[in-house]
Amino acid sequence: MKIGYIQFRPRFGEKEKNLKRALKFLENSVSQEADLIVLPELFNTGYVFRSKDEVKMLSEQIPEGETTKALVYFAKENFIHIAAGICERNDDKFFNSAVLISPDENVSLYRKAHLFYEEKIWFSPGDIPFSVYNIGKAKVGIMICYDWFFPEVIRVLSLKGAQIVCHPSNLILPYCQKAMLGAAIQNRIFIITSNRVGTERGVRFTGKSQIVAPDMQILASSKRSGEEVKVVDIDPRDADSKRITEYNDLWADRRTELYRFLLN
Repeated sequence: MKIGYIQFRPRFGEKEKNLKRALKFLENSVSQEADLIVLPELFNTGYVFRSKDEVKMLSEQIPEGETTKALVYFAKENFIHIAAGICERNDDKFFNSAVLISPDENVSLYRKAHLFYEEKIWFSPGDIPFSVYNIGKAKVGIMICYDWFFPEVIRVLSLKGAQIVCHPSNLILPYCQKAMLGAAIQNRIFIITSNRVGTERGVRFTGKSQIVAPDMQILASSKRSGEEVKVVDIDPRDADSKRITEYNDLWADRRTELYRFLLN
């Protein structure tokens, strides 16, 4: 199976141009025979909102919005799975959301659970449970950017059977990329972090998108600046075994009776 990411620089507010440019990068991923490709968080709008009016103007419904429709059409025509971050409007609420789109036109939705910084002004916290989706060649989960700070997220997805976690991001802090090495080995899972690049309204993003394997190997990575597409070949079954030694299995060794404090 071939998985990848698009490291991308959206221009704030230029939804049509951002979508057209993203589709060009998606064509590149198709030429590399990608089965699953991940775009950054809020790839179609940009990130640094300054008013609720901007959020309202740039948001769209899912799956009825033009961005989702375009991605659905592309996925169907090119037989590819796409994970992408979108600014969602649902009734009178706004969400920092991500879609997982399959070639059969199925759209799975995730809403960011843990809102970062001024996102708390613009968005409602996600209300959709962490879910795993069977895309045929692999089982896939989604988290968005700051969700990574909470180890429960990847642990829940892994316990639910995810082999790959798609991680659309707009990272501005320097910690995530190294932390994902630990998350990958602790859960024996693949993690695709698709980050954006550039500076937007004074905020600089860290780039350095990457794909990490269950053994902490970095299969692909990018620099802090520059847009690009990276695709690698993996065997999702490498994430199925949680065995560390002859005597140790990550799931069998868990002491859940000692973790009950977490429920509070």
